[in-house]
Amino acid sequence: MGLRLLQLHLHGLFRSHDLELGRDADTGGQSLYVLELVRGLAARPEVEQVDVVTRLIHDRRVSADYSRPNEEVAPGARIIRMPFGPKRYLRKELFWPYLDDLADQIVSYLQQQEHLPDWIHSHYADAGYVGALVSRRLGIPLVFTGHSLGREKLRRLLGVGGDHEQIEQTYSISQRIDAEELALAHSSLVITSTRQEIDQQYARYGRFVSTQAEVVPPGVDSIRFHPVHSSTETDVVDGLFAPFLREPSLPPLLAISRAVRRKNIPALVEAYGRSSVLRQRHNLVLVLGCRDDPRQLEKQQREVFQQVFDLVDRYDLYGRVAYPKQHRRDQIPAIYRWAALRHGLFVNPALTEPFGLTLLEAAACGLPMVATDDGGPRDILARCENGLLADVTDLEALQDSIEQAGSNPDQWRRWRENGIEAVSRHFSWDAHVCHYLALMKQRLEFAQPRSLVASEQHQANQLGESLLLLDLDSSLEQPEVEGFAVLRQRLESNKAGDQQSIGIFTGRSVQAARQRYPELHLPMPKVWISRAGTEINYGLEDQPDRLWQAHIGVDWQRQAVELALADLKDYLTLQDEQQQGPFKVSYLLKEPGEAILPLVRQRLRQRNQAACPHLRCHWFLDVVPLRASRSEAIRHLALRWGLSLEKILVVASQQGDAELLRGLIASVVPAGHDPSLEGFRHLQRVFFASKPQVSGLLDGMNHYRFL
Repeated sequence: MGLRLLQLHLHGLFRSHDLELGRDADTGGQSLYVLELVRGLAARPEVEQVDVVTRLIHDRRVSADYSRPNEEVAPGARIIRMPFGPKRYLRKELFWPYLDDLADQIVSYLQQQEHLPDWIHSHYADAGYVGALVSRRLGIPLVFTGHSLGREKLRRLLGVGGDHEQIEQTYSISQRIDAEELALAHSSLVITSTRQEIDQQYARYGRFVSTQAEVVPPGVDSIRFHPVHSSTETDVVDGLFAPFLREPSLPPLLAISRAVRRKNIPALVEAYGRSSVLRQRHNLVLVLGCRDDPRQLEKQQREVFQQVFDLVDRYDLYGRVAYPKQHRRDQIPAIYRWAALRHGLFVNPALTEPFGLTLLEAAACGLPMVATDDGGPRDILARCENGLLADVTDLEALQDSIEQAGSNPDQWRRWRENGIEAVSRHFSWDAHVCHYLALMKQRLEFAQPRSLVASEQHQANQLGESLLLLDLDSSLEQPEVEGFAVLRQRLESNKAGDQQSIGIFTGRSVQAARQRYPELHLPMPKVWISRAGTEINYGLEDQPDRLWQAHIGVDWQRQAVELALADLKDYLTLQDEQQQGPFKVSYLLKEPGEAILPLVRQRLRQRNQAACPHLRCHWFLDVVPLRASRSEAIRHLALRWGLSLEKILVVASQQGDAELLRGLIASVVPAGHDPSLEGFRHLQRVFFASKPQVSGLLDGMNHYRFL
């Protein structure tokens, strides 16, 4: 049987044809890379099937293509679209509350397939987060490509005067960085486009290990991008730019990118406007995506275009600058060749450029470059020797580099030939896919994914078809008499059947919980999730679930965790021995609040500890294995016993219960809950009751028609 591969690419508008590149900040080079990678993999004889999971969108403002659940890309390759969050098209920064839903859907989908994928390849932080969850639950190797990284983006934005709070609000940068750390912690392999990404960008992440990374430069489609032009395509491109230019025969300075701040297009316009040499010698041609109605553009795009228009006006560049409203994607190769025919230059002034696929496309078409001295362009120029690098944060340096690059016709011709030859030798898609597959076979262990099907572990399903999980430490701590009597009656009426069962959450040990539970006079639980989700026991068994213990124990070092946090004694103190566990280090905060969490995470990352802190009820901090939590314990039960997540009901009321509200599990939030849970009202599988405690739980059970 051939290889079966799963690619996760969640944001933007993704389909098998006519990619809307440049439409917005989320529909750029990553989409093109994934599509070409999938096509290249599907063409290989050792690959049986390659799938891309992306988002299902129902929105009249975008093509109906994005509402099709399945789409064939090529024989053996398809796009699978899954819904998560609102039906409408969203920018990627708004995805975070809904990604757990997608992870649950993917696990359920894969469990129904005859064969699991040999590996998962996640693209960007959002898919990295989902891929990490799926990988940890099913044991499938994870490959991660960040494409661009949150820590680098934050550094760059702060470097140009950005406000940290505004950056957080716009880009959800903290969630993005946390997702990247999670993806790196679960990755068997990290694929980058350049060495600089490994040495200077990924190296700033605590979970990153340099030996897990490999450089695999993207490829260029030689069928589309080549130096041979035709008079017909030249005439078409002339018609695209001629309305803007008084002397259309001048060598153009061509920039092709999305209209986003990172691409730094206004700096190029200003460098051009300030230089009499450039204005006399060149036209400036800006291909910045398509725009019908400027009012429909995102705020950032509108701001970039307005900056361009203001600079054109300030330097009186009318007749020298072209910025067409519309172009087709299939015209891009012809635009490169048109610029090369006029002895122009391709200019990439981006503040940060993880790779720069457009540079290779331009080189393949015979167009030399001036590019940012950052990331991918360094590696590309080292191999292609077809232009200059510039410090794009210095307008004079950018201006000088462009002036120098366009000053010597003989040098221009050498650069042209160098670029064409180097792309053919080093950057073809065949070379990329061969390198990619060789790495996978060499670096990934295709072990049998961990099987949690009930019949393979036990003869009978111990938990039935539905599971009600109650929190012994909060929702049952002080039950009101009337509501508690009704709950007891309802549970007793279902006790005779084996289709429904009760489970208990507790931060205590299972022994302490069993001593407390009989006071409630409720039916005996079939499962106990204790010690902050690190232990699972069934019925009256004293032996914890060994599969769960083995799963969460990967890389866990309890003593090293204590040592890593030893210098935080001014902020927290160890709880007594009864509150500790083999997979749980419990602290009491000296001052309540979440401010301590970033510091604890930082200490754990600095000491390379595969551990995660969880704060509960504002005062109690538990540090547990990276793979452990109450939420993950629930999903372990669902996988092991074949339970549907929709048939599991949990109650959340305290600070720290937010993890229980994410994903496809049904959840109830009683009145009087902690204010930190208010932000989850928009989620479909969360019911906010109007009554407190047990009465609120009963309302939730009625809402979900549970039991």
